[in-house]
Amino acid sequence: MASQNSPRHLLIIEDDQGRKQFLLDGSVYSIGRDTRCDIRLFSQFVSRRHATLVQLPKEDGSCYYRIVDGDSKGKPSANGMLINGQKILAHDLKNRDEIIFGPQVRAIYYLLNRETMPSLPTDEFDVTLIGPNMMPDFDE
Repeated sequence: MASQNSPRHLLIIEDDQGRKQFLLDGSVYSIGRDTRCDIRLFSQFVSRRHATLVQLPKEDGSCYYRIVDGDSKGKPSANGMLINGQKILAHDLKNRDEIIFGPQVRAIYYLLNRETMPSLPTDEFDVTLIGPNMMPDFDE
């Protein structure tokens, strides 16, 4: 069993429907346009089964994720994927890796320590706006 301080894996997807967050803890995820995919991408430019995420163990008992182009049976996607600007068939994900699946369809992978994880989901609309007229006048 993983310890309480084991890192967490987060994948943030941006596609035609906006931004979605996926906290990864499963062993295999299918990524693509197909309605049966675990992580669904909304874009006509991605394959039905575009990529597969596989959880693999490390020697220290923790795990990491490898992303592989195509489906779990080895059939590649039509257009491939770019990871950090390089066309790659498979890649062991590291913190802040960027995956491009197609035009305006991307993901960012984050490896987070439990201490940095918020206890509640953050609200992307919870923003404090400060206008210039709200600042005190320091010229006095």
